[in-house]
Amino acid sequence: MAEENKSKSTNNKQIVFKDYVVGYPKETDMELRSSEPSIMVPPEEGGLLLKNLYLSCDPYMRGRMSKPIPNASYVNSFVPGSVITGYGVSQVIDSRHPDFQVGDLVWGFTGWELFTLLPTPLGLTKIKYTNDHNIPLSYYTGILGMPGLTAYVGFHEICSPKKGETVYVSAASGAVGQLVGQFAKLMGCYVVGSAGTKEKVELLKNKFGFDDAFNYKEEQDLTAALKRFFPQGIDIYFENVGGRMLDAVLLNMNVHGRIAVCGLISQYNLTEHDGVHNLFCMITKRIRMQGFVEPDHKHMYPQFLELVVQYIREGKIVYMEDTAEGLEEAPSALIGLFSGRNVGKQVVCIRHDE
Repeated sequence: MAEENKSKSTNNKQIVFKDYVVGYPKETDMELRSSEPSIMVPPEEGGLLLKNLYLSCDPYMRGRMSKPIPNASYVNSFVPGSVITGYGVSQVIDSRHPDFQVGDLVWGFTGWELFTLLPTPLGLTKIKYTNDHNIPLSYYTGILGMPGLTAYVGFHEICSPKKGETVYVSAASGAVGQLVGQFAKLMGCYVVGSAGTKEKVELLKNKFGFDDAFNYKEEQDLTAALKRFFPQGIDIYFENVGGRMLDAVLLNMNVHGRIAVCGLISQYNLTEHDGVHNLFCMITKRIRMQGFVEPDHKHMYPQFLELVVQYIREGKIVYMEDTAEGLEEAPSALIGLFSGRNVGKQVVCIRHDE
């Protein structure tokens, strides 16, 4: 336990959300603010003071920039004028909670700032494997954090894969997609992914081990493209995109196919969402399509962690990160997700010598 009533004097920098966004978000919808100096008072009973080390940029954060609509989302919108929050990796530097000690490394929800004062550690997970185990701490924003568990649950639990099945992954070079494809290959499936640049397509085939991949921006007819890559049809689709991609997939799904709906990134910045016209295929092909979110499956994290750490150590799975250096780069890194600028998992590394 930290010494009671011991205050800490330090500068804090924060990324603040300015106001609700319509259409595509901009870097100017966020701003960097400093308080010099600020007094970080000790946490109250049950609370923690964190030094943030890595921040995670994730597509779901776009929804949090919109004006809240009752019962429309599983996560709250950002509050204008307040610090942006999201997943991150942090170190405990002051604790009034019996389960957390000074020096503990954790991952979970934190603020986009140098230091975060939490009234409760709800949602924080202690980090078991660290750099001492040849596991980078940044991996807990991705392969060993929320995106990793999302990929694991979506593929293994929602899709119920079988050896030899055909699997299609959209947005396949992203934080979740690159893992889904590798999980599928480990299961003995045939896997094709799509991405938005030639560089990403080559990564899917040559680094992540997909059987094939294509640039969806170069395909005028997505239905024909999927037929070309899946002449026998698609058994499993891991959905990250939505819109016309989903429409094309439905026409190419096999009978009793499964679709795990993880994200719909093509729709996030539209004021009017694209309609899906081929839903009749859900009936004729007896397709099971299910949406899911990672927090509902957090109980699976321990088994997931041990399995994926073993995969990493044995070289059976690889992971790619796109790292931005410095808290001030966080807005640009987040906005880049929606134009496909990142290659791999987008991470922000916080420098405490700023």
